[in-house]
Amino acid sequence: MTTSHHDFINKLPKAELHLHIEGSLEPELMFALAQRNKVTLPYASVEEIRTAYNFTDLQSFLDLYYAGAAVLLTEQDFYDLTMAYVQRALADSVRHVELFFDPQTHTARGVSTETVFAGIARALRQARQEHGFSSSMILCFLRHLSEEDAVETLKLALPLREQYADLWNGVGLDSAEVDNPPEKFSKVFAQARELGFHLVAHAGEEGPPAYIHSALDVLQVERIDHGVRAEEDPALMQKLAKTQMPLTVCPLSNLKLCVVDDLSEHNLARMLRAGLCVTINSDDPAYFGGYMNANFIASADALDLSRVELVQLAKNGFCASFAAPEQKQLWLDELAAYAQQAH
Repeated sequence: MTTSHHDFINKLPKAELHLHIEGSLEPELMFALAQRNKVTLPYASVEEIRTAYNFTDLQSFLDLYYAGAAVLLTEQDFYDLTMAYVQRALADSVRHVELFFDPQTHTARGVSTETVFAGIARALRQARQEHGFSSSMILCFLRHLSEEDAVETLKLALPLREQYADLWNGVGLDSAEVDNPPEKFSKVFAQARELGFHLVAHAGEEGPPAYIHSALDVLQVERIDHGVRAEEDPALMQKLAKTQMPLTVCPLSNLKLCVVDDLSEHNLARMLRAGLCVTINSDDPAYFGGYMNANFIASADALDLSRVELVQLAKNGFCASFAAPEQKQLWLDELAAYAQQAH
């Protein structure tokens, strides 16, 4: 693909809807925070950490992910982590992020929910003030833990709702998918729905299409995170196209975790061309080899995406966001003007 095509992607306005903030912890920052907090890592150097980033599946990634998260202890750590992501997002022409965070990863280590919220929110508010960078926070439950644990996590976070009302507007479901179907969390999602939160869930990455069905029908989510295995169920594909249910697809993540063996085999383009509302996102970019532009460029090159299709993917991201309609329109107008001018 031509350099001009890559230049077009670099400046293309985008929204990121599937980003785990703990998954943006680069080896350099992980090492620096370990030294600052006197945390002993099972790695002697930044290079050793990078070498450990060769995963065979989701579980081998999660093992490293949780080990890395052990360096996050203070409000300043979460601020530094979030601000580092924001700088990369700004460089990639990202206008808006709906950021996932996992309180249970931290409360299990004695870090309070308040500390997690405070650090992330301080960075996001600063980015909004200084750069006009738009964002919101989606609190995710770890699906390998019990629903009771998820209920307790929501209970601990709720007293903070008013203080972070400008940012925290959703709940999600992440971590190990296999043997942890969405319906395991039906009660806590019903509670979150009654409280007026937006609802999303990981489904159909390693789990079967049935998990996508139950995320839609039981949890009543508004977006499916990943969803690439929907293709195995033609009726589900028709339903997703008809309802325009957004799928937050993460191409480089799927490649790194061996969901596909080669990016040219990825079904992103097939789903887009079948009329589904697919979006491109970076998932855990520090671990999976790329932020937003890297995901767009790799997908464009491997799948021969046209400029019209790239604009459609960016448009889907804005439309699928939980931003206010008038804000979405401003971004869509900017996107249309950019596409026209770059034409």
